[in-house]
Amino acid sequence: MSTQTLTNQTEIKQSKFKLWKADVKHTVSEMKKNKVSYLMMAPFLTLFCLFTVLPILSSMVLSFTYFNMLEIPEWRGLYNYVRLFLEDDIFLIAIKNTLVFAFLTGPVSYLLCFVFAWFINELTPKIRAFMTLVFYAPSMCTSIYVIWTYIFDGDSYGLANAYLMKLNIIDTPIQWLTDVNYNVGIIIMIQLWLSLGTSFLAFMAGFKSLDHSLCEAGAIDGIKNRFQELVYITIPQMKNILLFGAVMQISSAFAVGPVPMALGGFPSTDYSLHTVMVHIYDYGQVRYEMGYASAIAFLLCLAMIGTNKVIQKLLKTND
Repeated sequence: MSTQTLTNQTEIKQSKFKLWKADVKHTVSEMKKNKVSYLMMAPFLTLFCLFTVLPILSSMVLSFTYFNMLEIPEWRGLYNYVRLFLEDDIFLIAIKNTLVFAFLTGPVSYLLCFVFAWFINELTPKIRAFMTLVFYAPSMCTSIYVIWTYIFDGDSYGLANAYLMKLNIIDTPIQWLTDVNYNVGIIIMIQLWLSLGTSFLAFMAGFKSLDHSLCEAGAIDGIKNRFQELVYITIPQMKNILLFGAVMQISSAFAVGPVPMALGGFPSTDYSLHTVMVHIYDYGQVRYEMGYASAIAFLLCLAMIGTNKVIQKLLKTND
């Protein structure tokens, strides 16, 4: 390598270092100017780092070890990840079931949240407040889904079986929550029912913050019905809220676990309701293979981050 080339590379490195140093100085000066804002953010940032960032980093490190919570973690390298994809057939089933739940309940519940919020927003204030409570209430009660065990109980006293037998549609009770022909559809229905939560409230708030003068201007410019108003005026104003709702719905869809485990049993029949979250529970809380469970959790975290990045690109705003 010639002397001139080495000189040029040295100059490039020095210029990059100077730019980096200038950026650091600028960042520090901006932080000093806004120190009150950073001080007010400090409690949240502390809790966020302590209960979110630190567990994720710890899980990433533990995923390369064998750890049973009793002994010192033993370094295993990539063994847990190789085992996941080459030796653990149940994990592959869990991935398939999780993707089914995520790509069915996620987009469908997202659309339902938006449509219900749109319709309810058109009601009178008192009825709107009541209907908002009705739709949001299931998400406030963590174990309210247990009432569905009474509806879909596998004996003749379950509501579904009782009415179907009374109408002579069936002769013997159907095992709704253990029969693979029914349990997946029922769990998807229950997840959709539970999903009308944060995104629904966000959409309701978004409809309240719209600039109605644009609707009047649109009527003058040729908007003829409410659907055209929704497409050309309402949705463009709500892009940021739509992005927030999409991220929340997809993230919660990937985290399906407690409902299938509580209603379908653990393990479910033929692992038909076995999701990645249930697999984490199996190895983390039952078998205490924390290194292996951490590997599963870290992959799930990466999948959720990747999906959210795709959503952000699809709903990218021009701000």
